[in-house]
Amino acid sequence: MVVVHGVHHLGIEEPRLVKFARALSACGIRVLTPELAGLADYRIDDKSIVLIGDSARTLSTDVGRKVGVLGLSFAGGLSLLTAADARYQPYIQFVVSVGSHDDLERVSDYLITNTIVRPDGTTLQMAAHEYGPLVLIYSRVEDFFPPADVEPARKALRLLLWEQVDESRKAAEQLSPPSREKMELLYKHRDSALADEMKRVIGQHRAEMAAVSPHGHLGSVHVPVLLLHGAADNVIPPSELLWLQKDVPPGYLKSALISPAISHVSMAGEPSLGDNYRLVHFMAQVLNLAGARESLGQ
Repeated sequence: MVVVHGVHHLGIEEPRLVKFARALSACGIRVLTPELAGLADYRIDDKSIVLIGDSARTLSTDVGRKVGVLGLSFAGGLSLLTAADARYQPYIQFVVSVGSHDDLERVSDYLITNTIVRPDGTTLQMAAHEYGPLVLIYSRVEDFFPPADVEPARKALRLLLWEQVDESRKAAEQLSPPSREKMELLYKHRDSALADEMKRVIGQHRAEMAAVSPHGHLGSVHVPVLLLHGAADNVIPPSELLWLQKDVPPGYLKSALISPAISHVSMAGEPSLGDNYRLVHFMAQVLNLAGARESLGQ
């Protein structure tokens, strides 16, 4: 199975990913965890689709059969797009998407407004994680800062995303006064003051966001798909799973679960026995498709 990390600067060294990959390996599953430079630098682009596909091809060639692809966070949506790509379909047996997006523009707008629409037209209101607007601004830093300030702003934002606040403030000292004021809003968690600017930038990059969104692009997926999402996920809201359910072609959606047992891509709180059972059942289906020899965690 190819296990693809989410948007995190540690990439394949992220501790939760390492633990999960080792647990799968202990079940007798050959695991490949490719490093996606774009996602490790908080960018969601189509280059990652190529890297996921090439990883599936490499592992498939090595083991002599098709392989599964499991993507975490935004990598889940990119993994679905990989399975829809004719170049990589000969190598992919199934796809598991955990906490992923269906429409990047819709999710980006949620990170600003704390509101997102469900497929039935109702809206979900949930306070978005403060991490989201930072990722949006960092990924389009040239749209938020003048040319002379782009590189120091990128460095300051990167350090802030890494939670190195003191070092980030030091880097921000190189910015012009107006840009320092903008950074100060982010340090004080007042990104709402930049909402109009963020919406303008989202509008400018609508086509690029659509190209890395599963929405409307999954018609050629012809492998089993399993969708898992945390009920309280405030990075990518669980309503995105409802949209993905509609986008996966009929007959290929094997399982879909919104679970209070996980947050974004990690365990959350003290789930009930029923929630634990449903999550275990979901993972059992994954392991069965992957041909695991043992149960996860044993």
